[in-house]
Amino acid sequence: MALADDPHSPPAADAGAAAAPLQRDRVAGLEKGLAVIEAFDQERPRLTIAEVADRTGLTRAAARRYLITLQHLGFVSQDRKMFALTAKVLRLSQSYMHSARLPRIVQPELHQLSLTLKEASSAGVLDGNDVLCIAATNGGRNVSATLQPGTRVPAYCTSNGRVLLAGRPQAEVEAWVARQRLQSLTPFTCTDPARLAAAVARARADGHACVDQELELGLRTVSVPLIDHRGEVAAALNISVHAARMTMDDLLASALPPLQLAQARLRQLL
Repeated sequence: MALADDPHSPPAADAGAAAAPLQRDRVAGLEKGLAVIEAFDQERPRLTIAEVADRTGLTRAAARRYLITLQHLGFVSQDRKMFALTAKVLRLSQSYMHSARLPRIVQPELHQLSLTLKEASSAGVLDGNDVLCIAATNGGRNVSATLQPGTRVPAYCTSNGRVLLAGRPQAEVEAWVARQRLQSLTPFTCTDPARLAAAVARARADGHACVDQELELGLRTVSVPLIDHRGEVAAALNISVHAARMTMDDLLASALPPLQLAQARLRQLL
């Protein structure tokens, strides 16, 4: 099933930006507080006030106030000059996982794929430059640490990212690609903008995307888009395997038909 261009869809990198509220209707303090939480990641789990200020664009004085407030609320801990998030932050993601419709609909299909293929499977949505995992199952195999809810991976070098981008018009895709820093995460990562845009166009035409060890050495994936009742790409669904166990041709032959069946079943629910 090929993906259709939708000229009325918002840009992939700025979903929802067209309907942005007026400045007077926004709570700047909430925006900045969330930006402070987002400043922490896997590479920098502990930050100083100065580092938080640098990562968020806040002044050091403002960063200090937000960190103190988040510490008072239990979302941040402090060890001398270093700050870190606490487990309480998981309440924010838990609220989404328990209340959002999409993960609850997708998760049973992931379990079915796991039972059928005995391979890892995950679903993700596009969030700016990244794919955010919203549901996953490992199928009894530890393929990658990125295959768990809440993890982020770059969209440009993942199969889920490419089918999500393929749901956008090609002109928007090329503009999105032009804004990216295409880093070589492995020797196989595509860092040429023209080749990347062509790969997204190919995913649109084929109705699926394959990525061979571009995100991690030894990781091969194939993905299909999840289409909602409006014909728009709501999410992406993939199967991931170890390259040492399966060639890309074998992965396509074994995983693509079950993925397409799951895609068809989910379209009736989305």
